[in-house]
Amino acid sequence: MPTDVRVATPADATSLGGLLHDFNTEFDCPTPSAAEAAGRFERLLRREDVLAVVAGITDGRAPGADVGFAFLTLRPTPYWDGPLAQLEDLYIRPELRAAGIGTAVLHRSVSEVRKRGCDEILINVDSDDVDARRFYERHGFSDRDPDTGSGMRCYLRQL
Repeated sequence: MPTDVRVATPADATSLGGLLHDFNTEFDCPTPSAAEAAGRFERLLRREDVLAVVAGITDGRAPGADVGFAFLTLRPTPYWDGPLAQLEDLYIRPELRAAGIGTAVLHRSVSEVRKRGCDEILINVDSDDVDARRFYERHGFSDRDPDTGSGMRCYLRQL
């Protein structure tokens, strides 16, 4: 499927806000409105420690018909000189999943964080989200520490 996968700029904020809203709505999660999310994306994408990758279909759809995105943050770590990348969200519209778009977005995301000096990407996935776990494992991600083989857990506390 002809796809344009690009690094987002603040000009992509409206599209990203709509995609984030659709993502959270699909999975019945609390979500800001598309407009609220767009405003946040517009501000966030001006930062050096934030990255978004956007996928659009180039098969004659109207310009701006984006169909997926990844949102990543970069943070310092004492373990190496470059930042640690956190993949916060990756979403592809349901009707286009299994078309290779998620793979293209993930590959572009990995390439971009490498350019920014990252040595590692961290992803949190719900344990019951078997499809997402399978997708990331297929692309070389693991829920095991590569040095010790120990299983990893993510803990969350709302403040």
